Amino acid sequence: MSEQTLAQRWESVRARVDAACRTAGRDPSEVTILPVSKTHPPEVIEQALALGLHRFGENRVQEIRDKAAALPDRGVEWVVIGHLQTNKAKYVAQLAAEIQSLDRLDLAEALQRRLELEGRELDALVQVKTSPEPSKYGLPPAQLIDFLDTLRDYPRLRVRGLMTMAVQSEDDAAVRACFRMLHELRDRARTAGHDLPRLSMGMSGDFGLAIAEGSTEVRIGTAIFGARDSV
Repeated sequence: MSEQTLAQRWESVRARVDAACRTAGRDPSEVTILPVSKTHPPEVIEQALALGLHRFGENRVQEIRDKAAALPDRGVEWVVIGHLQTNKAKYVAQLAAEIQSLDRLDLAEALQRRLELEGRELDALVQVKTSPEPSKYGLPPAQLIDFLDTLRDYPRLRVRGLMTMAVQSEDDAAVRACFRMLHELRDRARTAGHDLPRLSMGMSGDFGLAIAEGSTEVRIGTAIFGARDSV
């Protein structure tokens, strides 16, 4: 893919997100885009860096390790958006700028220990399961406030907000219900004393619905980088 093609795709996605914001009566500056670079090689990320992008979402820690080694000292901020096993916590503590899939206490404990060893802190979003699909990960909604209370004992994790994946459905109302639930959970958490300014929700197929329900960040992959390689 040429740099020109990538630039055109990025501009198109930004324009579509801005249009969705205006449709929802929101300022486009309220919604950021996280480019999801999973399965794409370092050469493609090089092109994105040339466009001024610097944050990239990845599902697998192994990919972050490989790409970080191929792109040293480039100021890349790697964001973990996939389900994370505790035995990968050390690599996240070393290499990532943020995790958006924090969903259980044993993972928080593992990250806290490794971050202490690395002398680092890590931004984190708590992933909440708002979809009934068994394939989706996330903290059960009823457990959110207690989990946030407990995370105060893990100061290396800077909790900034919430993340979710909506149900995969052609029914817009069902999709919006997932996003609305996360927004309402954030409001309840605020009432309980937790400052959570960020809501990461919405992907290529549903970001317009997410923006209408209050998303502050959408995660976009294929529309920016093209079809992914199989892994």
